[in-house]
Amino acid sequence: MTWAQTVGTGWAAIRSHTLRSALTVLGILIGIAAVILTVGLGLGTQRDVSAQISALGSNLLIVTPGSSTSSDGVRGGFGSAASLTRSDADALASAVAAPDVASVAPEKETSLSLEANDTNWTTTVTGTTADWLDVRSRVIGSGEFLTDDDDADRATVVVLGSQTATELFGRTDVVGQTVTMSGTDFTVVGVLAEQGSSGDANLDDVAVVPLSTLSEQLVGGFQRDALSTIYVQAASGDQLSAASQEVTTILLNLHGSASADAADFTVASQDSLVSTATAVYRTLTVLLTGIAALSLLVGGIGVMNIMLVSVTERTREIGLRKALGAPPWAIRRQFLVEASVLGLGGGLLGAALGIAAAAWLPGLLDTSVVVSAPAVVGSVAVAVGIGLVFGVYPATRAARLAPIDALRAQ
Repeated sequence: MTWAQTVGTGWAAIRSHTLRSALTVLGILIGIAAVILTVGLGLGTQRDVSAQISALGSNLLIVTPGSSTSSDGVRGGFGSAASLTRSDADALASAVAAPDVASVAPEKETSLSLEANDTNWTTTVTGTTADWLDVRSRVIGSGEFLTDDDDADRATVVVLGSQTATELFGRTDVVGQTVTMSGTDFTVVGVLAEQGSSGDANLDDVAVVPLSTLSEQLVGGFQRDALSTIYVQAASGDQLSAASQEVTTILLNLHGSASADAADFTVASQDSLVSTATAVYRTLTVLLTGIAALSLLVGGIGVMNIMLVSVTERTREIGLRKALGAPPWAIRRQFLVEASVLGLGGGLLGAALGIAAAAWLPGLLDTSVVVSAPAVVGSVAVAVGIGLVFGVYPATRAARLAPIDALRAQ
């Protein structure tokens, strides 16, 4: 019996029980689609997180304050202390003390209500310097950005994010317009190009003013010199590690800390953030993929069950073929082919469903789904393997039937 005849006979047997075969294929189909989507969601999430972190800027180190402790002994989280100041940022910008540092952008943030004409909008107001634009990899859409003179003169100028401009004026061509913050009028000198979101933060909803203006005129108080964050740009990716060591050493000396463990600040790099996020999502992906793979096991059991039923129903057929001289390997091969066809059908249909769902889900979940070619090919191969593995026992049982006993069966 040739392979073509074996495949033809197996296909005819599957078609003779269409509903039963379809239900068997369905179990494998669901498992394959679930695996493809789970892997795709994991890879898509990793890509989104990496893109969001990269949106902060290139070759970036992020210096944040340590934690604070209130008079009642309540400890705040990281970033709650006022341990970073403008003088720290100026020291990090020294080419002598930090030769691997290209630029430094100190930031101080607060939430304020902006008013323009009869409209108001509450947004994040960021005080910073002229280097912020390059360090944060932002682009001016219209007008110009802040200058060093603006910071030195405590100028009342502002650069708006595209969404902030739209909320206040209904458009983005607003250079020269006036907005009011805390009773002070600010002239709009520029509008940032659209950037999108980074995590939970909308990068287009922001108002950027000179750091000195924010500290002296909008915030004030005894913590007016405290910074929210210091962004440090290394000269290159290869110098990021050296720049991190220089930043840590300078700040430890300035703050009188004996070691990094006792420091009142934290230095994080993009690489460490990406690595941490990727490790977390990779673990979740493996876990969820394992759970999805359990449905493949269920599908495999379904294949074996159907094949055992098929052997029972076709006992007389098997006996007749053996009586006519069919060797045991031919009987075994036929049932293995039937099981493989069921597995292959479920695998191909499941892969098609997984790919189609991967194209549809991003619009529903607002997240990326990356279709992994190795995952698709591997899933189909696993489906065929499941058909073979779970078809071995029924095929062996059929091949071992004695002709006389099989022919006697009713």
